[in-house]
Amino acid sequence: MPISKISRRSFLFLSGATLAQGLTLTLPSYAQAVQVKKSRINGIPFYQTIVDLTDPKTLITIGLAKNATFANTIQKTSGDEDFNKLVARYRATVVANGTFFAKNAQKTVMGNMVAAGKFVKYSRWENFGTTLGLRIGNKPEMVTARVDGKPEWDQHWFSLTCGPRLLRQGKVWLNPKIEGFKDPNVLGNSARTAIGFTKDGTKLILVNFEINLSLQKEAQAMKAIGCYEAMNLDGGASRALASKGNILVPAGRPLTNVIVIYDGTNPAPTALQQAWQKFQKGERPPS
Repeated sequence: MPISKISRRSFLFLSGATLAQGLTLTLPSYAQAVQVKKSRINGIPFYQTIVDLTDPKTLITIGLAKNATFANTIQKTSGDEDFNKLVARYRATVVANGTFFAKNAQKTVMGNMVAAGKFVKYSRWENFGTTLGLRIGNKPEMVTARVDGKPEWDQHWFSLTCGPRLLRQGKVWLNPKIEGFKDPNVLGNSARTAIGFTKDGTKLILVNFEINLSLQKEAQAMKAIGCYEAMNLDGGASRALASKGNILVPAGRPLTNVIVIYDGTNPAPTALQQAWQKFQKGERPPS
C-alpha cells in the first residue's frame, strides 16, 4: 500500500499534541473531506480518521447487521454479521465499529440510534451513557443523559449512544458509574476506540487505539489529539476499521452495528443523499 507523508495542514492540526507523528494512508496531496492516518501520540499508536463536517458531501450514518431496518432489541433481532461483509455492502470511505451490544441471544444493541433522520432503535426509557448527535449541517453535540437530560433525538440526522464520556468542554471528564457503566471490561484496561470533535465543531475525530488503555489514558490521548468533546466506543474484540474497502483493523467477532462515513470520493447512495437534502430543509422522514 503506497504511503505518503503527512500533509502540512494535517500536521498543523495536530500541532497542539506533543510527540505526535503520523503517516497519511493512500491520500493524494489535495485536501479531502475524510482522512485516515496512522499516528502516535505520547507513545500510543492509533489509527485516526478526521472528518470535515463542513463538506456537503460528508454523510455519516449507521449500518446494521444483515442490512436490518431496526437495531437489535429483546423483542426483535437480526443478529450479527462479519465485518468484511458490512464493509463490502456499504462501500463507504470509512466503516468502523459502533456502540456496545450484549452477549445474549438477541445481541441487544445499547442506546437509542438515529440514521438518516429516523430512529433505528428507540426506547423512551433510555437514559444511560453518552450520545453523539449530528444536527442540521452536521453540527455535532455530545449529551450525557443523566447529567444533561435526554438528547433531542428527533433533531438528529445521526445519533449514537455509547460511553463512558471522556471529555467535556475540553477537560477530562470520567464518571462512568453516573452514566450507568458497571462492566469491568469497560472500566478496566481494554482495547479502545473513541470518537469526538473539535471545539469549533468542524472536525469529527474517530480513533482506533492499537494498545490496551485505561479510560483515563484514553481521555488524555483524545484531548492531546485535538478533541474538545469525546466519548468511548465499543472496543475489545469489536474494534474494527476499514478505509475505502481496505480492512485496516479486522474485528475479532461479528458486529451488530457500524459507523459508516461517505464523502465525495465514495458518495453515499442516492436515496441517502436525497434524505440528507430534505433533512437540511427541516423535512423529517416519517417515523
